[in-house]
Amino acid sequence: MKFQLLPSTFEEDGRASARQHLSCFIVDDLVAIDAGSLAMATNSIQKSQVRDVILTHAHLDHIAGLPFFIDDLFANLTEPLRVYATSKVIEVLERDIFNWSVYPRFSELENDNGKVLEYHPLEAGKEFSVKHLRVKAVEVNHKVPSVGLIISDGLTTFALSGDTAETNEFWNEVNLEKNLSVVLVECAFPNKLDELARISHHLTPKSLKKELKKNSHKNFLTYIVNLKPMYRDEIVQEIEELEMENLQILEVGQVYEW
Repeated sequence: MKFQLLPSTFEEDGRASARQHLSCFIVDDLVAIDAGSLAMATNSIQKSQVRDVILTHAHLDHIAGLPFFIDDLFANLTEPLRVYATSKVIEVLERDIFNWSVYPRFSELENDNGKVLEYHPLEAGKEFSVKHLRVKAVEVNHKVPSVGLIISDGLTTFALSGDTAETNEFWNEVNLEKNLSVVLVECAFPNKLDELARISHHLTPKSLKKELKKNSHKNFLTYIVNLKPMYRDEIVQEIEELEMENLQILEVGQVYEW
């Protein structure tokens, strides 16, 4: 399985930055998880192949690229872009984004080949299929309705927390997976902003350490994602100071194979 966190910011010389403003992961160049930089950072192969997008929640950094992605591909789509999300997230998209005031309501539009956008409501706790993947959404503890994901291609299984504060159901589901290879967990703020993290329902390195102790699996990689870009260096240093084995920062743009 190939896995990539798409870039969303750039250095002065135009190269992709390690800092992550937007959230968008691509699995096997076929399926997107969240859509923050979906239109801006996908390569030509991904643009031609990604027709399935799973959304964890409706915050702007996770959906910003979705309207532009559909807009860019509108005339050439031979099948609709399929968006998998909870009914509450779909409601937000239709009310606040695809509402004709902010952007066209693509669910009402067609090109010469038919529909360009199709919603697939998902339910937490129930498995569903997306391309070659089996996916299970799990409720997590964020400021808005949000899910983490457990995804398998039959050989490799990984779990992604999405945005969350302290949570239990996600780890309960992770611990039930016998063949789990990788867990990806957020850590948005440094320890000094513990109160802000609490109010906004995110993790700090201190609270991250407590969360990782809920994982009963041993000897496999845990990657950290969703570091707020302004505090990235500080968060990285504090995570290193945890001195926990098999704990790494997921690098922006790098293609991982698990």
